[in-house]
Amino acid sequence: MLKNVSLRLISFIAALAITAFLGTGFWIIKKMFFLPSMGSFDILLVFSTGLFAFLIIYFLLDRFVYRRIKLIYKIIRKSKSSISNRRLLPFNQDQILDGVEKEVQQWAESQENEIETLKTLEAYRKRFIGNVSHELKTPIFSIQGYIYTLIDGGLYDEQVNEKYLERAASNVERLLTIVQDLEEISKLESDDLMLDIQKFDIKALVTEIFSDLEVNAATKNIRLAFKEGADNAYHVLADREAIRRVLTNLILNSIKYGKENGITKVSFYVMDKQILVEVADDGIGISEKHLNHLFDRFYRVDKSRSRESGGSGLGLSIVKHILEAHKQSVNVRSTKGVGSTFGFTLDKAKD
Repeated sequence: MLKNVSLRLISFIAALAITAFLGTGFWIIKKMFFLPSMGSFDILLVFSTGLFAFLIIYFLLDRFVYRRIKLIYKIIRKSKSSISNRRLLPFNQDQILDGVEKEVQQWAESQENEIETLKTLEAYRKRFIGNVSHELKTPIFSIQGYIYTLIDGGLYDEQVNEKYLERAASNVERLLTIVQDLEEISKLESDDLMLDIQKFDIKALVTEIFSDLEVNAATKNIRLAFKEGADNAYHVLADREAIRRVLTNLILNSIKYGKENGITKVSFYVMDKQILVEVADDGIGISEKHLNHLFDRFYRVDKSRSRESGGSGLGLSIVKHILEAHKQSVNVRSTKGVGSTFGFTLDKAKD
């Protein structure tokens, strides 16, 4: 295979082949018919024909092949440049002929990947819309039922009126929670959230959260504690209130799905430039098939139990978005019937 093939080289080789064929033909004819050997005029004619063939071949290749390849190549390069936000560099004729096969193959692969991504996003969008409608429909129908019962005479029944109003108010609170959480996720995704990055002691923050959630933990007699060895202060650089939301969600989940008389432990691990924070429980655990979807919006492992215990179904999704806004990630490991551990990293503050 020839490398760095150009139109001129292709035209020259073709013209050379024609010249050689024509010269050989003249020589054979003269020998067959005992004509005089090829003179200067015959040689000049052969080479003139070769030069003319070169010009014709070059013109045809340029007009009907190269220009069309060039147009395809420019479209592909502009498409790739717009995707990667890079400036389109100039290119020459040889570069086009050498790289067109590779560029077309790469472009086809990128288009295939993009189509698969779009299909995945479309499936996610449909699932998300279905989940949103279902999550909103449940409290709305409950509120509607309570109000109609009160309108139909229940308002004057002292045994049901206050109870139904309280239930309606509870479902209104649930609706507000869903809407507020959706609004927060929207802000996180659109980069509207302004993070107040500051240095703080994350162990002190967890201590505050433990105090706030003591009542919740007491309902199941769950003990909130630090893992052995977490005696020091751990200073990180992050938005304190945003990380409070992350830890509150994770600790509340550990209480919600923890076992009676169990324990929730928070651990800290010092790494090179980061602090790893882990929240572990000894509760019901999560099946492996659910782990990849835990941070999807409205995804519930146990739908009936999750709704009974309240929440919008967006807590873990918010956790993920907040940490992504900090350019960090969250992970989970779990064993059914043993417990779950959620971990995330934060940048370590310099002393």
